Amino acid sequence: MHPRFPMQNMDSPALSAAGIPADFPPTLAEAVCRLRGDTARGFVFVQPDGTERFCSFSDIHAEATRRGAHLVAKGLKKGDRLALVIPNGDEFVLSFLGAVMAGVVPVPLYPQLTFKNVEAYHETVAHIVRASGARFILTTASTRPFVEPVVAKVDTLAGIFTTEELAPPAPMPLDVTVEPQDLAFLQFTSGSTSRPKGVAVTHANLAANSYAFMVEGLGKDSSVDKGVSWLPLFHDMGLIGFVIGPLFTDIPVVFIPTASFVRAPRIWLDTINKHRGSITYAPNFAYALVTKRLKDKDLASLDLSCMRITGCGAEPIQARTLRDFAQKMSPVGFKATSYLPSYGMAEATLAITFAPHGTGMRTDCVDPKSVQSREPRVVAAGAPGGASEIVSCGRPFPGHEIAIIDEQGKRLGDRKIGQIITRGPSITSGYYNEPELTAASFQEGWLHTGDLGYLADGEVFICGRLKDIIIIRGRNFYPQDIEWVVSELPGVRRGNVVAFGVTVNGERQVDGQDVGDGLEEQLVVCAEAFQSDAAGLTESIRNAVTSELGLAAYRVEIVPQGALPRTSSGKPQRRKTKQMFLDGAFARTAPATEAVE
Repeated sequence: MHPRFPMQNMDSPALSAAGIPADFPPTLAEAVCRLRGDTARGFVFVQPDGTERFCSFSDIHAEATRRGAHLVAKGLKKGDRLALVIPNGDEFVLSFLGAVMAGVVPVPLYPQLTFKNVEAYHETVAHIVRASGARFILTTASTRPFVEPVVAKVDTLAGIFTTEELAPPAPMPLDVTVEPQDLAFLQFTSGSTSRPKGVAVTHANLAANSYAFMVEGLGKDSSVDKGVSWLPLFHDMGLIGFVIGPLFTDIPVVFIPTASFVRAPRIWLDTINKHRGSITYAPNFAYALVTKRLKDKDLASLDLSCMRITGCGAEPIQARTLRDFAQKMSPVGFKATSYLPSYGMAEATLAITFAPHGTGMRTDCVDPKSVQSREPRVVAAGAPGGASEIVSCGRPFPGHEIAIIDEQGKRLGDRKIGQIITRGPSITSGYYNEPELTAASFQEGWLHTGDLGYLADGEVFICGRLKDIIIIRGRNFYPQDIEWVVSELPGVRRGNVVAFGVTVNGERQVDGQDVGDGLEEQLVVCAEAFQSDAAGLTESIRNAVTSELGLAAYRVEIVPQGALPRTSSGKPQRRKTKQMFLDGAFARTAPATEAVE
């Protein structure tokens, strides 16, 4: 049995009801203010051309304060929402913090830099702007043409302006008091492109979660630690994990443009090597991508012995992927004990559980049929009939609790699979202006995650998703959204479409980029239609899913009328459909379609 956390954290100071010690910053604004005297350390932003911009913590405080004053001068008041569509890492971080210092609530959005499928992008941005009640959109001069049409779609939007308009000097002193219970920002979930939900994150949530994962989870050492990240800053793991958490705990970070990593994954390791990074994090697919892309000759200039924490989360963790990465990188000093699998979600601010740092990856090999029966039985690796290897995501942080419940809400014991619920000071208050959705997921102080898993010796093992959310490359997709897009196509029987994810092993490309091989989740779409239309519909479905959702279908199955299983009330049975697909049932009733390479 692993210890809850390494011994250096066992003497943690007493935590308040807010989940932080008395001397910890209670708000992000206070955390930024406390760093204003540090001119030697701070954030490094790698530019697309490879040059670097250094912003000391002192610079960050001064620039955030100045930008905050500009926002107030434009008429924004404490509590107003401001949509951010900013592709540049440095401009995004400084503008986000400027809003925070002014008490304005930033709403990060994904920046699109091409006009491909721009209409669908405009609809998504318009929905988030409406749902958040944002008064303005803040963008850059180069990005403005891609978001300008949104202004005409949202009556309540006062306008759009750019970071270039926030030029020095500050128009007035900034005098705003930010309290722990104030809304810090809205994190819109990426699970639904048709109706994203805004998670309401307070400063108290940020302080509690930052202390939990940076201090209790990572055992941070401000004198030596340095983060390195290529994660998107509009997403919670990139924003909270590498901007907000480090600001609360005085840790410098180097930021790599996400697009630079996708084009040339070795920039991640080169940057760790150059800056002697000790903390990094990525979804499972990134480790598979680097393992595939890097050749042995590419390793000659690397020294990864500096990596103390190599985190993995945001999508299902595959043990083989991490082992392959560790084996390839071991000649250059990488230690598999630096692996830190974790579990989290935006509704819990960010992190829910961490594996103990310094212990590496722990797994259970279980009989796959026993998982389906929700009573996982451990078997030996290589046992007859195969085994499902499930990675431990560790334990909850001090002051936080996790439990497993059945469909009736009864708490389950060890090695019983059910829904994961959690509570503690990191749990947010719910979805912004969505009382019904909030009531469904936040019940009596507990967050009902919708994820399936089990506990063993206090550690949580993730087995699946109660609501069939599909996770591809760290992005969550609701199957209903995919099914709706496909159902609208001519020739498809409306409402007779089922989408689900499957774990496959093979090479693939995303947006023309080879993202490697290994065990990863991919999309399958099954649609009822006349067999004579099968060939044409397959391509139409692929194109529609890509156009509307930016997602490539791994398989499309055109099946006869009545072939898809449904409940007595007419609802699709996704799990049964998935099992039929895996069993090859549809291959016996419909023409085979080729997988996307």
